[in-house]
Amino acid sequence: MSADEAATTASATIGRKTLTEYHKLVAKRFSFLIFSSFLLIFILFYSVSIGPINLTISEVLSAFFRGECNELTCRVVWDIRLTRALAAIIAGVGLSVAGAVMQNILRNPLGSPSTLGISHAAAFGAAFAIIVLGAGTFTSGSKGTLTLNNPYMVTISAFTWSMTATLVIFTLSKLKKATPESMILLGVALGSLFMAGITTMQYFADDVQLSAMVFWTFGDMGRASWRDLWIMSAVTLPAVAYFLRKSWDYNVMNFGDEAAKSLGVEVERTRLLGLLLASLVTAVAVSLVGIIGFVGLVVPHIVRKIIGGDERFLIPASCLFGGVLLLASDTVARTVISPIILPVGLLTSFFGAPLFIYLVMKGKRYWY
Repeated sequence: MSADEAATTASATIGRKTLTEYHKLVAKRFSFLIFSSFLLIFILFYSVSIGPINLTISEVLSAFFRGECNELTCRVVWDIRLTRALAAIIAGVGLSVAGAVMQNILRNPLGSPSTLGISHAAAFGAAFAIIVLGAGTFTSGSKGTLTLNNPYMVTISAFTWSMTATLVIFTLSKLKKATPESMILLGVALGSLFMAGITTMQYFADDVQLSAMVFWTFGDMGRASWRDLWIMSAVTLPAVAYFLRKSWDYNVMNFGDEAAKSLGVEVERTRLLGLLLASLVTAVAVSLVGIIGFVGLVVPHIVRKIIGGDERFLIPASCLFGGVLLLASDTVARTVISPIILPVGLLTSFFGAPLFIYLVMKGKRYWY
């Protein structure tokens, strides 16, 4: 065999091995998507069936698909548990996809709604409504439970301040053509500014106002109504569709702005519009259900570690796994020491922080 023939044979062998490995990787990614989908459905049915009033899976299925249930079962399924479970799924999808997109467009593994100060802005807005606008008065329920008198004022204020922080970052980035690193630093500075504002208002607040503010900052899926769920869905699902459509552009941007521009990607426009939509999704979720820690930061890293950094798979997988993680966390939070219901934001922070430390200590990057 001549040298040329040997080189051709070796090249063909390498090509076949590479193609086989690629097919295995694609199969692994599809398997993860399918597994996450089935896991999400299973946890949904389990979450709806478990609680102070335990229901069988057949009772849940009858209520879902045939509408056959007594008055108590229908109320438990449709008015209490299903609303809460779907809110957890949509919020998990929104926060996770926002984190995945921010980490890509900012080229920073710490990119997340909290890093850019959006969550801090929402907390400031809630504190502003409770302490300054007077939405912090509590009323006792029939069993001594406490609820905010004016939750919609708190929600609107939290959303308004979240979008204000987003527009500040968006405007300065557009005017100054800021780099991703500058945008991260700007977000950190804004977060510190909002935290200073919160601390100042806490200093002048009375005990009831402080209690009301702490109550809001605990992420709670139980506060979401069907109207809140429709609002979150109307914002989150179109944004996810847009991110999926732009996944190829995000893949190219992983290799640098110059490479992306040479392939026809409008880098600045794609980056700023992606940031705006991710911030909008986060602002809506946080304003309606409170602050949920670490979901937007940790979920994309977990998924990237399992299936790699191809945005065409990373974005849908982050959506599914984010829904799984937050729904499972909420189910544990309301059942682990029943009848006491823990705030789900507390649980995600307790589990999210050690998990993120573990991922950092592994030290391997999964961007490509």
